[in-house]
Parts: sequence; structure tokens; C-alpha cells
Amino acid sequence: MLSERQQLIRDMILYRHNLKISELSQTLGVSEMTVHRDIKPLVEEGFIMKTYGGITLVRDQSPQHVEDDDCVYCHRKCDERLVYRIILSNGKRENACCSHCGILRHLQLGDEVAQAICTDFLTGTTISAHLAWFVIDTTVHIRCCQPQVLVFETEEFAQNFVKGFGGRVNTFSEIMKSFPQYLQLSCRNS
Repeated sequence: MLSERQQLIRDMILYRHNLKISELSQTLGVSEMTVHRDIKPLVEEGFIMKTYGGITLVRDQSPQHVEDDDCVYCHRKCDERLVYRIILSNGKRENACCSHCGILRHLQLGDEVAQAICTDFLTGTTISAHLAWFVIDTTVHIRCCQPQVLVFETEEFAQNFVKGFGGRVNTFSEIMKSFPQYLQLSCRNS
């Protein structure tokens, strides 16, 4: 049986899909440690998953939606360090081998996408794509699709990476708008 706070967390995550632990702590008027205790049963039942500093809604855990190791866009094998996970509004899940393919597939699916989750390139933490920072045109080669798109949890991480390895930093909305045009430009130059 869920406590009143756990039920409130469940309702909030259904509405918002992503929540920060600090935000829940403030909203509920309890410590962050209490929030962690409250979300533990929700994580164990597979209703939510922990992300760096927060939680995100998991749509469907039924066996027919087992994730595949192949990229839905280019059919390469997915590397857990780079994978871009797309959760559709019908509960189905798709994996892209990297953010390059993930963004292209995300654009194809449009409003069918309920959630997109990716991994921070430096820390390996799971984050919502909507909150991530994306670096394009870096000199680091990760042996995946070109042009490479690397994901960072914070703008500071992304900017510091760019200082050492070059590239451009984009928000999620910026990359969703500019990436298709960028690909067209890069194809003309090759």
C-alpha cells in the first residue's frame, strides 16, 4: 500500500514525466533522504527509474517490449555509453546507437515520442534528452555515426568539453531545429 506522499509522487510523475529530487523535497516539505525512501518502492515496481538528481516515468514494462541491441535507425549494435532511448506514447521503446541516430529517429516520430532518455558522455548518468546539452563538431571520435553528437547533463560540462575538444553546444530544442539543416549542409560538402 502506497503512502499519501508516494501516491502524490506517482501522480506528479504521471503528469510531468520527469522530476528532480530537490523539487520533490521542497514540494512535499520533507528531506531529500525521505524522498529517496518514498521512491524506492516505485523504482522496485518499475513504475519510475532514477536519473541523475531525479526520477523519470517508465511507460511500459511488459515483456513484449524488450529492448533490442540494434539501433532502430542505422542498425548498428548499441553501446550503453551512447544509447538514446525513445519511449513512445503507446509504451513501446526504441533504442538508437547514439544521439545522432536518436535525434533523427525522434524527428521522424514527432508527437509519437513521449520520452527520450540519453546518457551523459562524461559521467554516464541517465538524463532526459529535453534537459540535456548536446555538442556537435568535436574533434573527439567515438567511432559511431557522423556527425557525432555528444550528450552532457549540464551546460557547464558541455562548455568545458568544448574548450578542450572543440565543437558547438546546443540545447535540446536548438538541436531538434538545427540538426536536419546541419546534415544537409554536411552532405553537400562531402
